[in-house]
Amino acid sequence: MRPFGLYIHWPFCLSKCPYCDFNSHVREKIDQKRWRAALLQDLLSAAAQKPHAPLKSIFFGGGTPSLMEPETVASLIHSAKSLFSPLDTLEVTLEANPSSLDAEKFKAFSQAGVNRLSIGTQSLDDDALSFLGRGHSAAEAIRALETANAYFPRFSFDLIYARPTQTLDSWKEELTRALPYTKGHLSLYQLTIEPQTAFATREARGEKMTPSNDFAASLYELTERIMTDANLPSYEISNYARPGQESAHNLLYWNAEDYIGIGPGAHGRLTLDPTKVSTRCYKAPETWLKNVETQGMGIELTETLTPEERLLEVTLMGLRLTQGLSRERLLTETGLQPEDAYPGLHALKKAGLLSETPSHLTLSFEGRLCLNSVLEQLFKS
Repeated sequence: MRPFGLYIHWPFCLSKCPYCDFNSHVREKIDQKRWRAALLQDLLSAAAQKPHAPLKSIFFGGGTPSLMEPETVASLIHSAKSLFSPLDTLEVTLEANPSSLDAEKFKAFSQAGVNRLSIGTQSLDDDALSFLGRGHSAAEAIRALETANAYFPRFSFDLIYARPTQTLDSWKEELTRALPYTKGHLSLYQLTIEPQTAFATREARGEKMTPSNDFAASLYELTERIMTDANLPSYEISNYARPGQESAHNLLYWNAEDYIGIGPGAHGRLTLDPTKVSTRCYKAPETWLKNVETQGMGIELTETLTPEERLLEVTLMGLRLTQGLSRERLLTETGLQPEDAYPGLHALKKAGLLSETPSHLTLSFEGRLCLNSVLEQLFKS
């Protein structure tokens, strides 16, 4: 049986960040015991899809999962290990805020079975944190990283760059300041303006929210150079790690492998040879909760992916990886070789944006700078 991952969604935050389009919600009060019982029930129901299958990773995402009680996290990890067959290398990641309140719980999360944190630092500059709507200071972020280092063998943290007033020198200084706190993995995201966010509203009013594409490309080039020199090369467009420190759970997504999703709005992908199905849970927290409590499960929709959808998904995910899209994975998912799947392949190779090896299709550095355009051309005849 193929190893798979488990995604657990906690939909609540203390406040909504202006750039965030995730399924996150602010609630004045949360009944932790009720939500714990519902998540355990949803997990029990979902386990019927892959009983005793080898479990490679568990990822608590959100929202802000560090708002969960450690007892809830411990119960879900224990239940998952009993319902599936955990690998000896099981990776258990929890997303956390770097606020003082959350950092105080890091030890309890470690004792609950979490062995990897993903910390939403976003910046080490107080003005930038204010712009991004974050509720912590740069000093709190650094204290959280130091606390994580004391309790977790592995952790990652995020930074957001390509902010409107950022310069090459200021980003170099901030990233260089962050490197000593890195324990093997760093996620560096360019700021993007997503629809129906507060930043999108401000941009529609004429406010400049991001730099030009050319300057964003210069920032990306600088990022790649700094991280490579620090022995933290990119393994995905926005993720950097020392060899062996890559996120096992996120690699499941990028390699089009199987995962189960529980909690409000969680998605899943399951291979049921020769088909692959997509699952989606009810998005609204209260709707999901009601369905779990009355129907025993939170899944709203299960549908079989079409061959075209499988091709698009494996391509979108695989080409984000520095190593590229595996020819074997493409064949497994679609039954196609690259020359049959992609009408625009030859033109992109000729333009130097994409190359082929016996095992992978790989974007050049220039190709990664214009990924969306490459993907569009790849499917053009």
